[in-house]
Amino acid sequence: MKLAERMQAIAPFRVMAILEAARAREAAGHDVIHLEVGEPDFGTPPAIIEAGRRALAEGQTFYSAAQGLPALREAIARWYADRYGADVSPERILVTPGASGALMVALAMLVGGGDEVVMADPTYPCNRHFVSLYGGTPVTLAAGPESRYQLTAAMLAEAWGERTVAAMVASPANPTGGVLTAAEIQTLAEVCRAKGGTLIVDEIYHGLSYGLDAASASQVADDALVVNSFSKYFQMTGWRLGWLVVPEALAEPATRLAQNLYLCAPTPAQAAALAAFEPDTIALLEQRRAEFARRRDFLVDALPRLGWTVPVVPDGAFYLYADVSAVTDDSLAYCARLLEEANVAITPGLDFGSYRADKHVRIAYTTGVDRLAEAVERIARL
Repeated sequence: MKLAERMQAIAPFRVMAILEAARAREAAGHDVIHLEVGEPDFGTPPAIIEAGRRALAEGQTFYSAAQGLPALREAIARWYADRYGADVSPERILVTPGASGALMVALAMLVGGGDEVVMADPTYPCNRHFVSLYGGTPVTLAAGPESRYQLTAAMLAEAWGERTVAAMVASPANPTGGVLTAAEIQTLAEVCRAKGGTLIVDEIYHGLSYGLDAASASQVADDALVVNSFSKYFQMTGWRLGWLVVPEALAEPATRLAQNLYLCAPTPAQAAALAAFEPDTIALLEQRRAEFARRRDFLVDALPRLGWTVPVVPDGAFYLYADVSAVTDDSLAYCARLLEEANVAITPGLDFGSYRADKHVRIAYTTGVDRLAEAVERIARL
């Protein structure tokens, strides 16, 4: 069969192959420490699960409106008001099947054949691939420790070309955990506005920041498109639920796309997510955030034993992006060896771009400190 030409731009997501290999080793009787996949190890909070059970028992198994349940959109709007002091009306909120659904809608509205979207390298790989899927060209700019691996306004202005339609940033970022300040987001939005383009901000790790509260683009740029998710902070990965905040002028085309792309987000998951904003749920999630911070601090202290360096201590998410150039110049082979000989699964930098990717690895601290300590010991012995 002949595949569409667009498939040539869609690279494999190596971390999923590593996960598959790690599970095969587990099936063969090996004790594997999983530091590869970006998924919290904590289960979904009990109140959310119970709300989901009630929704199923009550027969909430039919389609919702394409924009999402009105009660959930109102709850998200209150979250922006209470947490960020931002005025985001429910009419600007589109509930989506995961953050991936939000990204699909955002990029489908903005990107046509040959259009360019600027982003940092390293970045979450699916961001590049979604741009390619719609016939666009991802323009990735090398971003190192000097900018905390983030795109800057100066870099964006210099790279903006005749076919550029948007810039995409993430805060906190995957794989680096870097956080943008409100002022940095504002200046990025100003560059996009001056050029006649749009800023897209991935905020799916909001809530998971340490020593600071990450600023939201909703506070400083009403014309930005903001992507968020119930997966990370709210720990609902398998429920597949996210949302997109759009400028008022884009609410109708976003809804039209949702109707055609996926009809609506899963109704039972939407009903369950109403419990995500309850005070008891937030209190539990804040306890878990403190545990993530403890794990981060342990690894920052422990990894230099291995000859690894962490050039920028992450302010958010649950990743460390480590420079392993002192021990290898082939992070892909290095990760394969760690899995085969130490039963520790981590992700090579090649998943996230090309800039010094062969000299970096990503560690997801989504397991307890005791297991993190064991992973460090195994690698040290190897």
